[in-house]
Amino acid sequence: MDLPTPGQLRGRWAAWAAVNGALGSGRGCWARGGVWHYDDAGGNWVDLHHLGDGRAVLVGHDHECSPEPEEGFDPLVGTPDWWAPPAREAVRSYDFIGFVYGFDGVRWQRADYAIEDGFGAIGLPALSRERTHRRITGALDREPQAPAAAIDALIDADADLTEDLVAAVTGAVGDPAAGARHGRAFLGV
Repeated sequence: MDLPTPGQLRGRWAAWAAVNGALGSGRGCWARGGVWHYDDAGGNWVDLHHLGDGRAVLVGHDHECSPEPEEGFDPLVGTPDWWAPPAREAVRSYDFIGFVYGFDGVRWQRADYAIEDGFGAIGLPALSRERTHRRITGALDREPQAPAAAIDALIDADADLTEDLVAAVTGAVGDPAAGARHGRAFLGV
């Protein structure tokens, strides 16, 4: 699987969380303990569970593209046992899951299946710098738009965010202190 490592995701995920937090919509993107959450506000979500020793489990569901439980799809078939606890936690929180991917400290893997699991449809901004830029720019309803250099600085801070970094992106809109707190929460892992 060609996904960024959790370390590569952090700065982008934290930047998106900071902008959301500054704009007052921090419920859709946050870090708590060892879990990073993204919700597109349309019923689609992804959680990244950090398990220690460099391992992580990415679990989520897209309500339009992920297989439904009645289809008999099991994204854990043939996967290591350590993937199951985050998957069970997600089922308790969200009722069902569409995909589970595991990162063993070196590479991402998933169960061997040939159906669409919905991950690609969710549009997780942290998958690339370009996606993160587009989502941040789209979330800001202001002119002039945030300079690309300010968004790059927010991403490059790798979650070690300050109010000034957030304010350089959001301008006079929102609460940069709240945004910085949301982004810094990603440092906990």
